[in-house]
Amino acid sequence: MVQSTFFPLKAARCLPVVLAALLFAGCGTQAPDQSSAHMQGTAQADSGFYLSQMQQSTDDTKTNWQLLAIRALLKEGKSQQAGELFNQLPQELTETQRKEQSLLAVELKLVQKDFAGAQALLDKLKPADFEGNQLARYWQAQIDASQGRPSLALLRALIAQEPLLAAKDKQKNIDATWQALSSMTPEQAQALVINADENVLQGWLDLQRVWFDNRTDPNMLKAGISDWQTRYPQNPGAKMLPTALTNVQNFKPASTNKIALLLPLNGQAAVYGRAIQQGFEAAKNGAPAVSGPATPVQVAQAATAGEADVVSPSQAPVDELTQTQPAAPVTAPEATQAPAPADTAAPVSTPETQAPSAATPAVASAPANPSAALKIYDTSSQPLDQILNQVQQDGASIVVGPLLKSNVEELMRSNTALNVLALNQPESVESRANICYFALSPEDEARDAAHHMWDQGRRAPLLLVPRSSLGDRVTTAFADEWQKLGGGTVLQQKFGSTAELKMGINSGSGIALTGTPVASSLPQQQGVTIAGLTIPAPPTEAQITGGGNVDAAYILATPNEIALIKPMIAMRTGSHSGAALYASSRSAQGGAGPDFRLEMEGLQFSEIPMLAGSNPALMQQALGSVNNDYSLARLYAMGVDAWALANHFAQMRQVPGFEISGNTGDLSATPDCVINRKLSWLKYQQGQIVPAS
Repeated sequence: MVQSTFFPLKAARCLPVVLAALLFAGCGTQAPDQSSAHMQGTAQADSGFYLSQMQQSTDDTKTNWQLLAIRALLKEGKSQQAGELFNQLPQELTETQRKEQSLLAVELKLVQKDFAGAQALLDKLKPADFEGNQLARYWQAQIDASQGRPSLALLRALIAQEPLLAAKDKQKNIDATWQALSSMTPEQAQALVINADENVLQGWLDLQRVWFDNRTDPNMLKAGISDWQTRYPQNPGAKMLPTALTNVQNFKPASTNKIALLLPLNGQAAVYGRAIQQGFEAAKNGAPAVSGPATPVQVAQAATAGEADVVSPSQAPVDELTQTQPAAPVTAPEATQAPAPADTAAPVSTPETQAPSAATPAVASAPANPSAALKIYDTSSQPLDQILNQVQQDGASIVVGPLLKSNVEELMRSNTALNVLALNQPESVESRANICYFALSPEDEARDAAHHMWDQGRRAPLLLVPRSSLGDRVTTAFADEWQKLGGGTVLQQKFGSTAELKMGINSGSGIALTGTPVASSLPQQQGVTIAGLTIPAPPTEAQITGGGNVDAAYILATPNEIALIKPMIAMRTGSHSGAALYASSRSAQGGAGPDFRLEMEGLQFSEIPMLAGSNPALMQQALGSVNNDYSLARLYAMGVDAWALANHFAQMRQVPGFEISGNTGDLSATPDCVINRKLSWLKYQQGQIVPAS
């Protein structure tokens, strides 16, 4: 009994001691500062979490959470809120916080598309100041500030970033490295000078050389890549090939044993379909080959052969093909009626092409094959889904067409498994492993014009376009491409009918080289937030007028329109304005006399190579077939190029950088297999047409 009362008493006496010990232990224990772990990038959360933590914290910890909230807001695309929070950062920061602030300042500029401002801030930073996650972000900022323009600095940034990335992010880095390398011209690559200890970069440049030398021959390219992997086993690209080159390793030629050609052969669009059919069959039977790239030395000889034979497209545009219903038909001469198609089965061979030197563009051609199995289907006579079913039953290995945009949209909805070279493209291009898109469009010319003007050193362009959906589409295409090149604001000015232009001539008002900014080309500006509603900042006066520094104007006009527009520009700016004038092939006119050529003095315009002197024999053949209608001659050339593309379908789809010197342009493919055309550029000079320098 004694013991039974002893232990409870002893326990009672000990309890205050235990409680006291716990109390003092609690006073000495603080919740760990998790913000430091987040700052180092070892943990991530959304902006809501960081903002909540910021409200509950004080001093340095609060600033840490504030910096983390800014970073999360940028990641979530909430740049306005991020900018406001950034401006509220305290003046007194620790060294770690100041480093984070400096990176966030750059990242804010990049989100606002102020690339020059971002680069200026980056120039003040050193990679040695950062480590771990912050160092990876520093290199990413350098990469983003370059806007994808290939350069030695971009390559070095990508190579420096790669070891810092998690495995899941390495493929993106390697693909970006290869994108920079493959975007260079051979001349740019040869001009690079690197340090002796840059072994990884040297390996990448050797792979680039393998690609330059073998890109027209998939088998040689596959062997070259394997040999390169053996020679550079430690290169990141050897361990994890760029996705584009992985596709090359898996290359298999597409069968062209039996070709189905889908064209409208009745109704309003029949004349266009017949011209393409003629060109396609001419190539199949042995059309004259292109004698050189899109800018041969003798490019304009044919263009000035005679006053009645100026080699330019007529003013009738091919743009009707982009509409569901074509415009009024062009009367097709008897000579354009195509013979009945051959339907005898015979394989179409894919030629072996010679690897070009690194200084010249890749050139590939498709040989004639008169016995190839070709069947033509009239898309104007029955629904497209029925035609595709028939094509499949007939055993076609590749489809060329359809031509009208509405039919191409139908084709996309059908989800056909057939290989297809569509002769137009839908409003929204989808990347399909079995589809390529080949179109002649004003938007295509506008994108090429952006490159041509950029290469000539122009940096402040104005677009003079008609007040129409065509003008809007061309404006968007040019401005988007200009941004990809690293350009700034693009201005636009719209004009009305020919009658309105004549009124401007008569009133002596002329055309000033000013305009309003294209929205997509404006840098993002901080707006004003009132009661939770953000009002975008209006464009500045300099943006609206171009600051008076417009140095180039791209004009989309018919011959009649440009005959008024160019004098009206001179009327307002003087004949010796510093702005260069450029135009699409829509402005050139067949049979233009010396007066028109003199009036157009100095104007540069784009043209398909066949009509610019690259293939005089085919030009004469085409014009003879379409009764000297230059717009139909362009479609004839499209048919010829469609034959070459069909015979190199797998190369265009799978081999990055594969090129064909075509009659409608130097042809290459985007990753979505949209066929790009690099055009010839000509210039009016002292009443003659000469190559544009």
